[in-house]
Formats: sequence, C-alpha cells, structure tokens
Amino acid sequence: MGKKAVYAEQELVVLLKNNNRTGFDYLYENYSAPLYGIVLKIVKSEDNAADVLQDTFLKIWKNIGTYQPEKGTLFTWILNVARNTAIDKLRGEVKLERMVKLQAVPEHELNSKLAFYPAAANFDIKQLVDNLLPERRTLIDLVYFQGYTHEEASEYLSLPLGTVKSRVRKALQDLRGVFALREMSLYAN
Repeated sequence: MGKKAVYAEQELVVLLKNNNRTGFDYLYENYSAPLYGIVLKIVKSEDNAADVLQDTFLKIWKNIGTYQPEKGTLFTWILNVARNTAIDKLRGEVKLERMVKLQAVPEHELNSKLAFYPAAANFDIKQLVDNLLPERRTLIDLVYFQGYTHEEASEYLSLPLGTVKSRVRKALQDLRGVFALREMSLYAN
C-alpha cells in the first residue's frame, strides 16, 4: 500500500490555485464528508445535499482564485461556499413553491377582500428605510436589499449577532409603524 500524501494548508492552496487535479482530489477526500454533513443539516434532503455538495466543489474549483488566506482558513472559506450554496438551493425551492402555489389558484377562487390596493404599492420603500436611524438603515439594507444573513451582517459590520438582531427587529417595528400611519392616511381620504 502506498502512503497517502498529506498537504499543509498552504501547499494545498497552491495546488488548488494552480488547478492541480491531485490537490482537488485531496480536497474532496478530506473535506467532502464534513461539508456534506453541514449541507445536509441545511437542506434536509440527502439528494439535495449531494447536489449542493457537487455545486460547492464546482464553485470552489471556479473561485479558488478569490480565496485570501489572510481573511481565514481554507476550511472556513469552503465551509462558507457550501453554506451559501445550500442556502441558495433553499431559496430557489421556496421561490418555486411560491410560484406554483400562486399559479395553482384559479382567479374565480380569489377572495375579493384580498384585493390589492395600488395606492399602498406606491410607497417608496427605499425612502422609508432612508429615514431610519443610520445603524438600523445599514442593517436593513444589508439584510433585506443585499441578501445578507444576520450572521453575515454581524461579521461584515463587526457587531455582536444579538445587536444586529435587535437593531433589525427595531427597524422593522419602526417601518411597521410608518406603514400603518401611511395606510390610515391613504384610506381616510
């Protein structure tokens, strides 16, 4: 039996950035099992987890040039690639489910009380968000307009996760209050 090669992280990164097949084989052999376990916890389906794992390694192959060792370990980077790929998979499924549900309701079955009032749609959401306190505005922008998770926003802004969640919750409460006032004024006329 031959002795299996063992690479230090720096050596492995060099191999990967040079698109070396041996480096990618080593990466897959040593990292696929823990990544699969994490992905499975997110997508909750073995078939989807296998697909996400394959997509993850494809993304790693294509984007290894963007990995910066000074920002974190290789494992942390590939873990984030796997996690984000799994979350993207879930978001795609949720969008598809919503589209199917919306298309499955015949028009004659719609409740007229659920009618859409265009006046409420004329709210300039961005303008309302711009009126929030700066620390709340920044978080709403990151989480709702740019798609960051609370954890990613926390890391990006170097704030504790609890602070991020509290500020987002307070900002949403502020926006609900503004919407309630504007709706009352629209329908009062």
